[in-house]
Amino acid sequence: MRSWISIAVILAMGIAAGPVCASSRGHSAPSQQSIDALEARANQAQPREQCFLYAELVQQLTELSIHQYAAGDFTQAGDLLKRVQRVAQKIHLSLANNDKRLKNAEILLGHTAFRLNEMLHAGSFDDRSLVEQTLAQVSQAQNAAMLQVFDK
Repeated sequence: MRSWISIAVILAMGIAAGPVCASSRGHSAPSQQSIDALEARANQAQPREQCFLYAELVQQLTELSIHQYAAGDFTQAGDLLKRVQRVAQKIHLSLANNDKRLKNAEILLGHTAFRLNEMLHAGSFDDRSLVEQTLAQVSQAQNAAMLQVFDK
């Protein structure tokens, strides 16, 4: 009987994880309008919500930058990475003990750092140092968020 329950649990977890895996393969680029709207929302949000909104913004800017590099628009992609660095710095400034969805922000930043690491190892381009700096900024923001989560 226990083996059937174990199998059912594993099967259910596999079915639930399917859509997550499928959605992470596509990595569609967000539009500039959605990014601008998210940035405006993050800047005007309550301090409790800013960290997560900034983490979402970092993730969307990173995805758009990756797509710009793939399309060969290195100037635009580099500008987006510089913008990612500025927003990652805002995450440090917006961390507070009463943050809403802080753990979600930390997870999102971890995923974004992973994508930047993929970008770093997949590309051979002149802006390698810019990608490394951006990855370091995002990783620092993730670490700060993680420390804040464990501080609670």
